[in-house]
Amino acid sequence: MTKIYICFYLLSKPTVNLHESSEKVKPGNIDVHPTEKALVVHYEVEASIRGERGDAVHEERKECQKIIRLKSLNASTDVALLARKVVEECKLIHPSKVAEVEHLLFYLQNRKKPGSKEEKKLMKPRELTPFEGMEIDEEANINKIDEYVELLYENIPEKIRGSTLILHLARNPDNLEELLRNETALGALARVLREDWKQSVELATTIVYVFFCFSSFSQFHGLITHYKIGALCMNIIEHELKRYDLWQDELDKKNPDNLALRKDHEKAYKKYQSLLVKQEQLLRVALYLLLNLAEDTRTELKMRNKNIVHLLVKTLDRDSEELLVLVVSFLKKLSIFLENKNDMAELDTVEKLARLVPCEHEDLLNVALRLLLNLSFDTGLRSKMVQVGLLPKLTALLGSESHKQIVMCILYHISIDDRSKSMFAYTDCIPQLMKMVFEHGEERIDSELISFCINLAANKRNAHIICEGNGLKMLMKRALKFKDPLLMKMIRNISQHDGPLKQLFLDYVGDLAAQIGPDEDEEFVIECLGTLANLTIPDLDWELLLREYNLVPYLKDHLKPGSAEDDLILEVVIMIGTVSMDDSCAVMLAKSGIIPALIELLNAQQEDDEFVCQIVYVFYQMVFHQATRDVIIKDTQAPAYLIDLMHDKNTEIRKVCDNTLDIIAEYDEEWGRKIQSEKFRWHNSQWLEMVESRQMDEAEPYLYGDDPDGLEQADLFYSTGKSRISNLSLIQTQLADSSIQ
Repeated sequence: MTKIYICFYLLSKPTVNLHESSEKVKPGNIDVHPTEKALVVHYEVEASIRGERGDAVHEERKECQKIIRLKSLNASTDVALLARKVVEECKLIHPSKVAEVEHLLFYLQNRKKPGSKEEKKLMKPRELTPFEGMEIDEEANINKIDEYVELLYENIPEKIRGSTLILHLARNPDNLEELLRNETALGALARVLREDWKQSVELATTIVYVFFCFSSFSQFHGLITHYKIGALCMNIIEHELKRYDLWQDELDKKNPDNLALRKDHEKAYKKYQSLLVKQEQLLRVALYLLLNLAEDTRTELKMRNKNIVHLLVKTLDRDSEELLVLVVSFLKKLSIFLENKNDMAELDTVEKLARLVPCEHEDLLNVALRLLLNLSFDTGLRSKMVQVGLLPKLTALLGSESHKQIVMCILYHISIDDRSKSMFAYTDCIPQLMKMVFEHGEERIDSELISFCINLAANKRNAHIICEGNGLKMLMKRALKFKDPLLMKMIRNISQHDGPLKQLFLDYVGDLAAQIGPDEDEEFVIECLGTLANLTIPDLDWELLLREYNLVPYLKDHLKPGSAEDDLILEVVIMIGTVSMDDSCAVMLAKSGIIPALIELLNAQQEDDEFVCQIVYVFYQMVFHQATRDVIIKDTQAPAYLIDLMHDKNTEIRKVCDNTLDIIAEYDEEWGRKIQSEKFRWHNSQWLEMVESRQMDEAEPYLYGDDPDGLEQADLFYSTGKSRISNLSLIQTQLADSSIQ
């Protein structure tokens, strides 16, 4: 721009005589390069043209930067010496800034490498590298842009040359704003791409690459939208994928097994390989441009409407690793939206990804795993991952430090499904996980790891593998030492399996009981209570355990509504249900006043199915024993509550109530009649309602108190829309009436 400005004044013979031009350099800040071992020196160049009287005719400022790469910088480098050397050799840095340079070099020396555990960085596809056909025998010059544009109006070879020269300019970000102002150049490029992209893959690739350079910066996305390059790229990709299918069909027709066609096949295959390389270059640059544009979700939605997911999944069949990195990265970005994820499910994306795991290309493997993680939130796709054999492949990657974390998350999602849990027993996953758990030392176990273990322990076959050798002993020792509630939850899941596994816990019941107290962490106590409650072992002396650790007062105190969190109270109820299986324990609990406390809790938690079911189960266990059965029948209103719950909406509650009432009816004739009467009333309620409605019709003349017989309408104590135990007083009245009769 400056040269043109000077020429203009010379040609127009101004009255001011130009005397001299001067250039000043003003040093600026020094910073570290974001990714490389390099310093970035910022400076400002001020150019001015002065007249013969010394006044400035024209001034122009430009901000620049110089990158000083420090390839020799390593852990053993003398930073102070290197800082002085940098200042001496770079005239843009003032000698007074030696200390600042030394500080920046020290930072670079100790900065963690990208991708390390300490500094995680979002994975991006590799930058596009120059490809075959970009080489040219002259250096591109921004001042010759008009000459390059003129070439775009010639034949295909000249168009390729002109667009390649413009591309060399566009690859330098400093030239983009200058090119942006040249609407003629951009319009010509867009026109040539629109008209001639089918005639030359090389020409199409070069022009798309020019617009890709603009797409790397969000502020230029409007330019690309203006020329409709995104839509054109979609058409190009779709067309090229169809061409690929045609090439495959032609190769298949020229069967190499046929001697007559073998030479034709070899010749066609060489041509195919050459075409394939060029096509993949075009696909890569077009897809990368679309990926950049997809930063705007509105643009991404337009791409989805044009079937971008289908095109990307189809491209997964290619072998080019660089192209696959880009395609999988794009799919990963799209997969966060439900509609795109559903499209991927229909297109068998998981099957196509399975062949990429594992692979030698680290970037490709990493991004493929991340896509699988996004897809693993879907139940059907998790099941598909197991079906296509990904489970052993993923398990094998647990030993890789760079992939362990993401693989762990995928496997955790798979372990959520009960059908898939048992499949882990046929891999070496569980021994690896146990090793990781015990290698944590004093540190708390990672949440992903322990959550995964908790899920696996819920399966009986997996639990057996976990407990092999001293597995349970080591888990219990660690859980009790660190008071780890999540590790105890894993142990609790192991304790729920019937058979030999429960017998292993006999050695630890005392340790577990010792943790139950008001001073312990509530979450840890919940898991300990839950573990003990699972131990339905005939050989276990519950009475001795309750007495030795004085657990009855704790259990009774924590039955009071609001005395603790609901989760803890519920575990106390479940624990009482388990110990009530023992005759002497049931008597001890009944004498302590636990049954009225349970009824009070039942009133408070009547809308919570889990609470109601567990409390009723306690009554069920207690009516098996003579002493507690008498207390329940004669001294409490528990049977009346059970009758009220006999027709609850919850199937499990009805089942436990029926079984409990059957036992009460068998041992107590009076309650047996009441229960039978109530069952009769319930089964015939519709008939009774019909009879009552007829009685009401006949009694209409007496509605104002003239009923000669003083007949009353029978009350049915079951009504819809009321709480479970809202009719208790009515039940008691009716039962009392029936006993008088």
